[in-house]
Order: sequence, then structure tokens, then C-alpha cells
Amino acid sequence: MTVFDAPEVIGHRGSGRGTESGFRENSAESYLAAVGAGARWIEIDVRRTADDVLVIHHDAALADGRPIVDVSADVCRREGLLTLEEAFAAVPAVVGVDVDVKTVMEDATDPPERRTASLLLPALRREAERRRTASGRERVFVCSFDPAALLAVRAGAPEIPLAWMPFVRNPLDQAVAGAAGLGCDLVAIDARSFGLTGDAPRPGRREVAYTVGIAHRAGLEVVTWCPDPVDAARFTEAGVDAVVVDDVPGVVAALKEH
Repeated sequence: MTVFDAPEVIGHRGSGRGTESGFRENSAESYLAAVGAGARWIEIDVRRTADDVLVIHHDAALADGRPIVDVSADVCRREGLLTLEEAFAAVPAVVGVDVDVKTVMEDATDPPERRTASLLLPALRREAERRRTASGRERVFVCSFDPAALLAVRAGAPEIPLAWMPFVRNPLDQAVAGAAGLGCDLVAIDARSFGLTGDAPRPGRREVAYTVGIAHRAGLEVVTWCPDPVDAARFTEAGVDAVVVDDVPGVVAALKEH
């Protein structure tokens, strides 16, 4: 299936990590700021609490160090975290949502119905239906570092596109071949794996266009995270389908120039 009208701009945690954009990451205000700046997709980070509520937070722990999986949803709300349902409601329905699933160690031993991906499935199906375009284009996809989470989503909601993010600075060979082998629709590649502007050449590293070409031939769309405006323009010129970015206004302007 085709997910993107390439090139797409995806707001990372809304309008960027931390508060550099002037808004707290993964907040309703941050999502709306990114959309206002030209992002047609928003990336959100999903985790489970001790009482099996899905909340939106990138890091495994709250600012005071308490693991989110060890505290209740009420504690998370007092810390300003959105629930998954609140995040979905905050992103305009015409905007796509990239759901980054953050699994926890306890998913290895807890009953299947308590695992992060299992808790996600009902809301994911509803949201995918709500955002699906009249032509049938999906406007929700799931990405994760955890291939088991992707396989669980594929089993429970096969209509939802999947993106594998292998790991930080992942080797390109394993990223593309692994995503294809998992049956994913997309591969999400750390921008540093492609090589940033000014990086020294690395023996064996393929050109961006070559990597993208192999991925496309394998039936994969290519997402990269998190390039600056210069590299976002360079990557999309080489065929990358979408960029997950912190500087939404800067990247939108750079892509228009190219």
C-alpha cells in the first residue's frame, strides 16, 4: 500500500523534541503548532502505565525518574501527559498520525492482553477508520524499534501500515532487509545512518539514492528521522518519502526551495 504523497513532513513529537519550539513535546499545543507550520503528519510516542492506560511520552520515565510502567495514569495526568485518546483527539482528523510504540520489558512476561501492542489495538483500529481517506488511503501507521510489537499489530490489525525502526545509527543493510523480511510497509532510518552533511565518508556506506532505490524495489516506503532542513531537502531529493523532523517550519521552507 502507498502511505505517503512524497515528500511528507512529519512533526517529531509534534513540533519537535523538548521545548525548543516553544511548546512542550507531545502536547496538544505542539501538535497544532506543527500542523500550522505545514506538517501533514504528527509522530506520537505511546507507553503503558501500571494500570494499563496508554499515555504519550517519549522517555521511559517521568522527569523525577519514576518509570511510567510503574505509575498510574492519574500520576501521569498530574505530570501533564496526554492519554492516547486525548492525543488522537488533539490532532486534526485530516492529519496523519505516526504511532511510535514504546514497549517495556514487562511485555516479555505479562499476559498477552496487558502488553503494550495489545492495549493499543482497539484504539488504533478506531483511529485508522476515522482518518482513512475517501479513496482508502491509510492516515495512521505504526512504527517501533520492537519487531514483536509490529508483528502483534499485523496480526490484530492487518490493515495498518507498519514501519520498522531498527535502532539508532542502524546499518542500512540490516534496516532495509530487515523491514522487508518482517513484511513492513515502511522502513524508518536514522538520518545519521544515511550520513549527515559534513560527515566524513564511511567505507561501505551506500548513497542515499541507492538505499532508497533498493527499499522501493522491495516495496518499502522510506522514512528518516531526524534530519535538519539541509539534510531533509537532500534526502527527499534522493527519493526519501517522508522526514520526521524537529524544525517543521525550517524543513517545510527547505523542501519548497527544492
